[in-house]
Amino acid sequence: MIKHAALFAFTLFTVIVAVAGEKAIVNLNIGDTAPVLQAKDDRGQDFNSQSLLGEQNLVVYFYPAAMTGGCTAQACAFRDDQQEFAELNTLVVGVSGDSVQNLAWFKQTNNLNFPLLADPDGSIARAFGVPTRDGGEIVRQVDEQDVKLIRGVTASRWTFIIDKKGTIIYKDTDVNAAEDSDKVLAFLKQHTSEK
Repeated sequence: MIKHAALFAFTLFTVIVAVAGEKAIVNLNIGDTAPVLQAKDDRGQDFNSQSLLGEQNLVVYFYPAAMTGGCTAQACAFRDDQQEFAELNTLVVGVSGDSVQNLAWFKQTNNLNFPLLADPDGSIARAFGVPTRDGGEIVRQVDEQDVKLIRGVTASRWTFIIDKKGTIIYKDTDVNAAEDSDKVLAFLKQHTSEK
Protein backbone atom coordinates (compact mmCIF):
# COMPACT_ATOMS: atom_id res chain seq x y z
CA MET A 1 0.00 0.00 0.00
CA ILE A 2 2.77 2.42 0.93
CA LYS A 3 4.62 1.43 -2.24
CA HIS A 4 1.55 2.29 -4.36
CA ALA A 5 1.07 5.61 -2.57
CA ALA A 6 4.71 6.53 -3.14
CA LEU A 7 4.47 5.55 -6.81
CA PHE A 8 1.27 7.61 -7.18
CA ALA A 9 2.90 10.63 -5.49
CA PHE A 10 5.98 10.35 -7.71
CA THR A 11 3.83 10.05 -10.86
CA LEU A 12 1.72 13.05 -9.83
CA PHE A 13 4.84 15.11 -9.14
CA THR A 14 6.29 14.18 -12.54
CA VAL A 15 3.08 15.23 -14.31
CA ILE A 16 2.95 18.54 -12.41
CA VAL A 17 6.58 19.32 -13.26
CA ALA A 18 6.01 18.44 -16.94
CA VAL A 19 2.94 20.66 -17.14
CA ALA A 20 4.70 23.50 -15.33
CA GLY A 21 7.65 23.16 -17.70
CA GLU A 22 5.37 23.55 -20.72
CA LYS A 23 3.96 26.76 -19.25
CA ALA A 24 7.34 28.15 -18.22
CA ILE A 25 7.59 31.82 -19.01
CA VAL A 26 10.49 32.89 -21.17
CA ASN A 27 11.91 36.32 -20.39
CA LEU A 28 14.08 37.54 -23.24
CA ASN A 29 16.03 40.72 -22.65
CA ILE A 30 18.18 43.05 -24.69
CA GLY A 31 21.51 41.33 -25.27
CA ASP A 32 20.01 37.82 -25.34
CA THR A 33 20.30 35.58 -28.38
CA ALA A 34 16.96 35.51 -30.17
CA PRO A 35 15.17 32.22 -30.71
CA VAL A 36 15.21 30.84 -34.24
CA LEU A 37 12.02 31.91 -35.94
CA GLN A 38 10.56 29.09 -38.06
CA ALA A 39 7.03 29.30 -39.46
CA LYS A 40 4.85 29.23 -42.54
CA ASP A 41 4.44 32.63 -44.15
CA ASP A 42 1.38 34.16 -45.80
CA ARG A 43 2.17 32.20 -49.01
CA GLY A 44 2.50 28.88 -47.18
CA GLN A 45 6.28 28.88 -47.61
CA ASP A 46 8.80 28.09 -44.89
CA PHE A 47 10.45 31.05 -43.18
CA ASN A 48 13.61 30.57 -41.11
CA SER A 49 15.32 33.52 -39.45
CA GLN A 50 18.69 31.74 -39.49
CA SER A 51 18.95 32.49 -43.20
CA LEU A 52 19.23 36.20 -42.28
CA LEU A 53 22.15 35.83 -39.85
CA GLY A 54 25.04 38.01 -40.93
CA GLU A 55 22.88 39.55 -43.66
CA GLN A 56 19.98 41.60 -42.25
CA ASN A 57 18.46 42.97 -39.09
CA LEU A 58 15.01 41.58 -38.30
CA VAL A 59 12.01 43.35 -36.80
CA VAL A 60 9.62 40.81 -35.31
CA TYR A 61 6.32 42.30 -34.28
CA PHE A 62 3.60 40.25 -32.63
CA TYR A 63 0.01 41.40 -33.06
CA PRO A 64 -3.33 40.04 -31.81
CA ALA A 65 -5.40 39.42 -34.94
CA ALA A 66 -5.32 40.00 -38.69
CA MET A 67 -7.96 42.29 -40.18
CA THR A 68 -8.72 44.18 -36.96
CA GLY A 69 -8.41 47.94 -36.44
CA GLY A 70 -5.20 48.37 -34.45
CA CYS A 71 -3.44 45.50 -36.20
CA THR A 72 -4.31 46.92 -39.61
CA ALA A 73 -3.03 50.38 -38.62
CA GLN A 74 0.21 48.83 -37.36
CA ALA A 75 0.71 46.69 -40.48
CA CYS A 76 -0.05 49.57 -42.85
CA ALA A 77 2.48 51.81 -41.07
CA PHE A 78 5.16 49.14 -41.50
CA ARG A 79 4.06 48.80 -45.15
CA ASP A 80 4.40 52.52 -45.76
CA ASP A 81 7.89 52.60 -44.20
CA GLN A 82 9.34 49.63 -46.11
CA GLN A 83 11.71 51.75 -48.18
CA GLU A 84 13.32 53.14 -45.03
CA PHE A 85 13.62 49.68 -43.51
CA ALA A 86 15.26 48.44 -46.72
CA GLU A 87 17.77 51.30 -46.55
CA LEU A 88 18.61 50.17 -43.01
CA ASN A 89 19.07 46.57 -44.25
CA THR A 90 16.18 45.41 -42.09
CA LEU A 91 13.41 42.90 -42.77
CA VAL A 92 10.08 43.31 -40.98
CA VAL A 93 7.90 40.28 -40.18
CA GLY A 94 4.54 40.24 -38.44
CA VAL A 95 3.53 37.25 -36.31
CA SER A 96 0.03 36.32 -35.14
CA GLY A 97 -2.03 33.30 -34.19
CA ASP A 98 -3.80 33.47 -37.55
CA SER A 99 -3.74 30.74 -40.18
CA VAL A 100 -1.79 31.04 -43.43
CA GLN A 101 -5.08 31.71 -45.27
CA ASN A 102 -6.02 34.53 -42.86
CA LEU A 103 -2.61 36.09 -43.42
CA ALA A 104 -2.97 35.82 -47.20
CA TRP A 105 -6.30 37.68 -47.01
CA PHE A 106 -4.84 40.29 -44.64
CA LYS A 107 -1.87 40.88 -46.93
CA GLN A 108 -4.00 41.08 -50.08
CA THR A 109 -6.63 43.39 -48.57
CA ASN A 110 -4.04 45.88 -47.28
CA ASN A 111 -1.35 45.53 -49.98
CA LEU A 112 1.22 44.55 -47.36
CA ASN A 113 4.77 44.26 -48.66
CA PHE A 114 6.50 42.18 -45.98
CA PRO A 115 6.08 38.61 -44.66
CA LEU A 116 3.39 37.64 -42.18
CA LEU A 117 4.04 34.47 -40.17
CA ALA A 118 1.42 32.04 -38.89
CA ASP A 119 1.68 31.01 -35.23
CA PRO A 120 -1.68 29.29 -34.60
CA ASP A 121 -0.41 27.22 -31.66
CA GLY A 122 1.46 30.13 -30.06
CA SER A 123 4.82 28.36 -30.10
CA ILE A 124 6.68 31.33 -31.58
CA ALA A 125 5.07 33.73 -29.11
CA ARG A 126 6.05 31.41 -26.23
CA ALA A 127 9.65 31.22 -27.49
CA PHE A 128 9.82 35.03 -27.34
CA GLY A 129 8.00 35.23 -23.99
CA VAL A 130 5.00 36.98 -25.53
CA PRO A 131 1.81 36.37 -23.54
CA THR A 132 -1.08 34.75 -25.40
CA ARG A 133 -4.70 34.09 -24.64
CA ASP A 134 -7.38 32.06 -26.36
CA GLY A 135 -7.89 32.51 -30.07
CA GLY A 136 -11.12 33.56 -31.67
CA GLU A 137 -12.88 34.23 -34.89
CA ILE A 138 -14.11 37.24 -36.82
CA VAL A 139 -15.93 37.71 -40.11
CA ARG A 140 -14.53 40.18 -42.63
CA GLN A 141 -15.13 41.03 -46.27
CA VAL A 142 -12.54 39.90 -48.81
CA ASP A 143 -13.28 40.48 -52.48
CA GLU A 144 -16.84 41.46 -51.53
CA GLN A 145 -17.47 38.12 -49.80
CA ASP A 146 -17.75 37.38 -46.10
CA VAL A 147 -14.94 35.15 -44.85
CA LYS A 148 -14.44 33.72 -41.38
CA LEU A 149 -10.98 34.21 -39.92
CA ILE A 150 -10.23 31.75 -37.13
CA ARG A 151 -7.04 32.13 -35.08
CA GLY A 152 -5.57 29.60 -32.69
CA VAL A 153 -4.21 32.07 -30.14
CA THR A 154 -4.29 35.81 -29.59
CA ALA A 155 -0.81 37.21 -28.94
CA SER A 156 -0.05 40.38 -27.02
CA ARG A 157 1.30 43.29 -29.07
CA TRP A 158 5.08 43.16 -28.57
CA THR A 159 7.95 44.18 -30.88
CA PHE A 160 11.56 43.02 -31.03
CA ILE A 161 14.56 43.97 -33.16
CA ILE A 162 17.20 41.31 -33.77
CA ASP A 163 20.54 42.40 -35.19
CA LYS A 164 22.56 40.60 -37.87
CA LYS A 165 24.34 38.55 -35.20
CA GLY A 166 21.03 37.19 -33.88
CA THR A 167 21.05 39.33 -30.73
CA ILE A 168 17.99 41.12 -29.39
CA ILE A 169 18.76 44.85 -29.44
CA TYR A 170 15.24 46.19 -28.82
CA LYS A 171 12.16 45.00 -26.95
CA ASP A 172 8.87 46.86 -26.55
CA THR A 173 6.12 45.26 -24.47
CA ASP A 174 3.89 48.35 -24.44
CA VAL A 175 3.38 48.94 -28.16
CA ASN A 176 1.20 51.68 -29.58
CA ALA A 177 -0.01 50.06 -32.82
CA ALA A 178 -0.13 53.19 -34.97
CA GLU A 179 3.27 54.47 -33.76
CA ASP A 180 5.22 51.21 -33.70
CA SER A 181 6.87 51.55 -37.11
CA ASP A 182 8.01 55.13 -36.39
CA LYS A 183 9.43 54.13 -33.02
CA VAL A 184 11.28 51.14 -34.46
CA LEU A 185 12.70 53.21 -37.33
CA ALA A 186 13.90 55.89 -34.92
CA PHE A 187 15.67 53.26 -32.83
CA LEU A 188 17.30 51.65 -35.88
CA LYS A 189 18.50 55.00 -37.22
CA GLN A 190 20.00 55.90 -33.83
CA HIS A 191 21.55 52.44 -33.44
CA THR A 192 23.06 52.59 -36.93
CA SER A 193 24.51 56.08 -36.39
CA GLU A 194 26.22 54.93 -33.18
CA LYS A 195 28.18 52.20 -34.97
